[in-house]
Amino acid sequence: MAEEAILEPDLPIIDPHHHLWDLRPLIGAFPQPRHPFLETLAHSAYYTFDQLLADARSGHNVVATVFMECGAFYRAGAEAAMKPVGEVEYVGGVAAQGASGLYGNFRPCTAIIGHADLTLGDGVIPVLEALVQAGNGRFRGIRHQAAWDADPELLGPAFHMPPHIYISDQFRKGFRHLGKLGLTFDAWLLEPQLGDLLDLARAFPDQPICLDHCGSPLGTASYHGRLHERFDIWRENIRAIAQCPNVTIKLGGLAMAFCGLPEQGPMAGLSSETLAAMWRPYIETCIEAFGPDRAMFESNYPVDKWGASYNTLWNTFKRLAHGASDVEKRALFAGTAAAFYGIEDVAF
Repeated sequence: MAEEAILEPDLPIIDPHHHLWDLRPLIGAFPQPRHPFLETLAHSAYYTFDQLLADARSGHNVVATVFMECGAFYRAGAEAAMKPVGEVEYVGGVAAQGASGLYGNFRPCTAIIGHADLTLGDGVIPVLEALVQAGNGRFRGIRHQAAWDADPELLGPAFHMPPHIYISDQFRKGFRHLGKLGLTFDAWLLEPQLGDLLDLARAFPDQPICLDHCGSPLGTASYHGRLHERFDIWRENIRAIAQCPNVTIKLGGLAMAFCGLPEQGPMAGLSSETLAAMWRPYIETCIEAFGPDRAMFESNYPVDKWGASYNTLWNTFKRLAHGASDVEKRALFAGTAAAFYGIEDVAF
């Protein structure tokens, strides 16, 4: 399918959620036959600065990005707790490349979200301090993934998280240190788990939390054909979480394989009109619940490459925001991300 013409090419975008990695050395270790999510990773096995730069400069006005942890470029030889510091060190180099001005006004990785194992409890403090130092002024917070389901076919062998991490006492012993250091928290969990995030947000009302990927509705494995059946459950949880003023939401992630929106991949070739119609109930529910000042569109690239090219993805979001005012669009595409992640040196 030919690339679409870029809609609203001058609209400034801060892409608040993308990864950088090199999975090529690991592809042979993936089990066969591969789970659809592993196929997504295999298709996007190499996504570093060159690919990000090409996507960000391919038509849409992406002025800055936020890097999201993904277990890449960990420190070899370091103790397990300190290995994620290597990822922040690597990404800091990418940010420095962009800050040089060599690539124009584009500022990649101007904010960095890393990982620390918050189940270390008080033991996570030196890890957080090392991450902040490695970030050289760009480190903003932590994501500790919690995606889990009783159906092992849903996520496949790439994920081995225990259930209910966010409501465990040991996790919360570590979590409470984020606020002391002024750090944000990104949460990734699945639609049936949203109650755990609601409990966490209520227990720590002063901690800024961002719910990734619209809360990850599910449409594959044992959830295949059940998106419509579970929509009201998802919506009720989203509305409840939105009542917590400390929570912001990311509008995206719906092109991931296990959402089934679409089921085809990779880069399904569907038009932005088709994707917009498919995602509208989820995106509109989130914006209505949180408001534009607590909602931000995200690429989740290259994971969402399963269902859409980078340009088609942002065209889809622009179609979904068609009825918004200029002020609301400014928030949804850049302002909310800048406010949540403390991005002050980018004009938009």
